[in-house]
This record gives sequence, structure tokens and C-alpha cells, in this order.
Amino acid sequence: MKVLLLQDVKSLGKAGEVKEVKDGYGKNFLIGKGLAKLATPEVLAQHAEQKRIEAENLAKEIASLKELANKLDKCEIVITKKLGSNGHLFGSITKDEIAHALLEQHGIEIDKKHINEKLSIKSVGEHDVDFKLGHGLHATLHVDVVGE
Repeated sequence: MKVLLLQDVKSLGKAGEVKEVKDGYGKNFLIGKGLAKLATPEVLAQHAEQKRIEAENLAKEIASLKELANKLDKCEIVITKKLGSNGHLFGSITKDEIAHALLEQHGIEIDKKHINEKLSIKSVGEHDVDFKLGHGLHATLHVDVVGE
């Protein structure tokens, strides 16, 4: 009996593979527990169509992320913070402040989780902030910190 695996099955194969198994194992365990479907031509065609749609969606997502990366590379934001008597900032610039300033100044909405976790802007001046956008894409935003 041939089955299409819907999930990874230890010692048998990965999801999406077609495997030849014994009838009892296929019917009672794999199909019974929802780990596989009987590999009929209709099921295989449906699976191939689903894979094609997923590939198209992934390509669209990567294209939109590349466009966002290009926008971020060209953007510059200005953040104004209060200064202490010694000329240093009170606290530091947070990821949330950067995301909010980017939305206000350029209309680009981005989740603060995409901003590099090693962000530490504690001084006035120009800084570059790294964004991890997913799928191996990175962008750099130029941040200018000005004191009040």
C-alpha cells in the first residue's frame, strides 16, 4: 500500500513523501492516526497543487520583504530625547521608540521584534540599526539621535 505522509514519521519518512508500507500499518496506524493518506492520484494532485500555492506565497512574501529592506536602507529617522547636564541621554533609545518613529516619519509599520536584539543607543549622534526581516534578509536603518 502506498501512502502520502502528512507529518514526519520517525523511521519512515518526512511529510510530503510517498512511501510503500504494509497494509495493516498503513490503515490502522498511519491513516488511523491522521499521519498519512492513501496515495491515490487525486490526493497526490491535491498535494502537488498545495505545494505550488505555498511556493507562490513564499515568493510573494520574499519579494515584499526585499522591497521593505530597500525602503529601510534608504530611510533615515530622527529621534529627539532629553539630555542630562553632562550631555548624555536619560536612558537609551528602545526598539519600541524606533518602531514608533519609523511609523510616524515614514509610514512604515514594522514589528519591534525584527530589530536586532543587541540594540544599545545611549548617546547623541548618528547610529545604524540592523533589522532581521526573515528568510535571511537584513536591512539597515539610519537613526539620528538629537538632544533637547
